[in-house]
This record gives sequence, C-alpha cells and structure tokens, in this order.
Amino acid sequence: MRPLCRWLFTILTCSIALASAAADNWNGKRAAVSLTYDDSLNVHLDNAIPVLDEYGFKATFYLTVGYPPFGERLNEWRAVAANGHELGNHSLYHPCDASQPGREWVNPERDLSQWSVARLVDNLKVANIALQAVDGKKERTYAYPCGDMSAGGESYVAAIKPLFVGARGVKSSIMQPDQVTLFDIDSYVINGSSVEQLKTLVDDAIAKGGLLVFLFHGVGGEHPLNVDNANHTALIKYLDKKREQLWVAPMVEIAQHLKKQPQ
Repeated sequence: MRPLCRWLFTILTCSIALASAAADNWNGKRAAVSLTYDDSLNVHLDNAIPVLDEYGFKATFYLTVGYPPFGERLNEWRAVAANGHELGNHSLYHPCDASQPGREWVNPERDLSQWSVARLVDNLKVANIALQAVDGKKERTYAYPCGDMSAGGESYVAAIKPLFVGARGVKSSIMQPDQVTLFDIDSYVINGSSVEQLKTLVDDAIAKGGLLVFLFHGVGGEHPLNVDNANHTALIKYLDKKREQLWVAPMVEIAQHLKKQPQ
C-alpha cells in the first residue's frame, strides 16, 4: 500500500472507531443532550411542553413542590409525566445558602447555611413523596437549588444518594462518560442566549461525542434567568434536525444509562 493511501486508510479507520465508541457511550448516538427546566414555572407548561411534545423530545422538569404552579396545575404535571417527561426533585421551597455573595434575597427560613443535613434530607424525602403521588415513580434525579451542595457548612451529597439516581449541578462542560460525576452532573445555565449560542453548544457536543445538559428557568418570561421563547423553539427545531446524531433524554434515563457503563 502506498504511503499516502496507508495514511488515509489509518485516518479513516480511526475516525470510524471513534464514532463507534461515541455511539456506544450514548445509546447508539454520537452525543447526548438533556433538556432540564427548574422551579415549577407556568411557562414550562405553557411554552416549553407544547414544542417538546410537537417534536417528540422528553425532558426533565425539576419541580419545587411548594411553588404555586405545581400545586395549582397538578393534573397538567401528571399528564406531563404520563407522556414520558421526568418530574425531578428540586425540593419543597428551594432553600439556598444565604451566606454566599449576592444571596440577600434568600428567605431566612430557607437559608441552607442554617439548616442541618438531616433537615434538608427530610425536606427532599417529603418532596419525593409528593412527586410519586403525581407520577407513580420511585426513581428520579435531583437538582441542587442554587447549585448549593452543603447544609450548615456540611456536604449533603452522600446523604441524598439513597434518594436519587443522580443529581444535576451548575458547572458548565460537555462531558465524556468517564467525566460525569453522577451526583454533580454539569449543565449550562441558559440566560439570554441567542439561537447561535444554543446551536453552538449542540454542535460542540456532537463534535466531542459528549453529554450536554441545558438548564433553563424562564422560557419566555416568569424568571430573571430567561431564554426567549422563540430561541427555545429554534433550539428544539435544531435538535430535531440533528436527531440522527443525538440521544435526547431526561436526566433520569441518562443517569441510569451511565450507571450501567463499565467503570
């Protein structure tokens, strides 16, 4: 075989091998995407769910059980779960560490720096009971409110592992399977992002053969962290165009998949 042909053959063989390995990582696809939505917002039901259902994508909704849009629209959330979306746990009342910079808005009764780990765990157990009453499921994932992973200055990560399949954090990266920490899964907090920025994240995930997690709050309003509804819709349409290369799934399915992978 001529040197140039041998070189081209080697490059082609390596490319095929890498593509095959990436597909093995992500349920037969090149890369994985999980769409997650925090805080039980009305806009999730009104804006996000319709476009997700139109294109057949399943997402994770991290519900703060004590917030009105959860209790006031229980039947709608029940239908969301019945249609294959995950109802994730985002606590009862979204406690955050008020000792951190910029946290003056935190209610003193919900200041994690003053809570014990036991109190936080009890809070999450009650939220799990409420969610199971809605969707009938025992396995789900958790999202750390404000990304805070300690109560009273003590990490509560180990204490919640019996309650969940995994947990989503707030650090930003596209992850290979061996880079995923199941109880601190990285995500991109979306706020004011353009269509081009959202598409670039998807393209990067495909190029790297990794896991990309979107973290949305407002979708067309209702939260200071917000993405324009039209831009969100454009993202879903882009995922549809790339679906042959992407495994788009709720966090619980991705966490379950990763738990089965060789360590």
